[in-house]
Amino acid sequence: MRVIVIGAGVAGLALARGLLHAGHEAEVYEEAPEPRTAGGSVTLWPGSTAILRELRADHAGIGRRLETLESWAPDGRRLLTVDLTAAERRYGHPVVHVARSELVELLADGVPVSYGVPAEHVVPERAEARLSDGRTVRGDVLVGADGRRSVVRRALWGGDPAELSGWVTWQGFTTAPTALTVGRRAVMIADTNGVCGLIPAGEGRLLWWFDVRSAPGRPFWDDDPHVVGRLRERFRGWADPVPAVLETIEEPGFFPHHRQPIPTVWGRGPTTLAGDSAHTMPPAMAQGANQALEDAWLLAHSLGDLRAYERRRSKVVRRPARLAAAEPTNTAQRPAAGLLPDGLVTRLYTVLLRRYSTYLLTVS
Repeated sequence: MRVIVIGAGVAGLALARGLLHAGHEAEVYEEAPEPRTAGGSVTLWPGSTAILRELRADHAGIGRRLETLESWAPDGRRLLTVDLTAAERRYGHPVVHVARSELVELLADGVPVSYGVPAEHVVPERAEARLSDGRTVRGDVLVGADGRRSVVRRALWGGDPAELSGWVTWQGFTTAPTALTVGRRAVMIADTNGVCGLIPAGEGRLLWWFDVRSAPGRPFWDDDPHVVGRLRERFRGWADPVPAVLETIEEPGFFPHHRQPIPTVWGRGPTTLAGDSAHTMPPAMAQGANQALEDAWLLAHSLGDLRAYERRRSKVVRRPARLAAAEPTNTAQRPAAGLLPDGLVTRLYTVLLRRYSTYLLTVS
């Protein structure tokens, strides 16, 4: 089959890669003039690292394998530790944290992509898209993998269903040496001021992010020339290595949190959606890239029945989306975390990872 893929992010590239390996034709058209490598990094759970293996995308040389996920109080007291190796043993695949740029480059290897040609108009019933260069492309199937502002979704749904959640993220990398940079621990620190996350991403990099509530009447800080000073003021006095990380910040990346209801049916006729186009969610559960890979894996095996693909994926993806929409990592009472046994939380986390993965529910 000939498949037209609009968008060359994680979902679009993974889908095209899977289709090519299955013997289909795949054409990818991307609005950006070059590969979309902006952003920080992503945590890939066992279902996703298994999918990468099936896609013959070897992640062994990039990122950092993670062994624990820790919750700290701002003074550095450890409140909770989730043993991520339990999920690795259970499902046979590791948890890996990788720079988004490296993941995109890995998936793009060998995939033909036309850059700088956004889709301007889509006819879902004919799997047809008119491109900005005047060409009209048509396939047996058309997939919108063009993100939260999807042109394909607008043709299908008539608008953007996402809304702001009331939280924003500032993030970036630091190469300043810290104990966490060379380790295999992901750390989250939180109190009423917000959340700081720290995760090693390989190559001497440590991803940092700060989640804060949007201010009433001024939803974003993205145009505030004093944002770095505001972050330093808000999170000053927190445990090492937060002070050192704050000192390295120069131009942090800004990401508002969006959430949306996820319908059971995403597409119409020979046209469907994948990735953020279908299910935008906040980053609270670290599921955006993972659910994009899950879409790509199932869709590459479901071209003959797109509505079945949508029903099956919507049932699973609603679970992390609903939880992420509640912003649990930002609103949970952190002192209570110290009352929960590590072993119990590890078991629950391991079960949740399977419930959030169509791949693991199918093969494990």
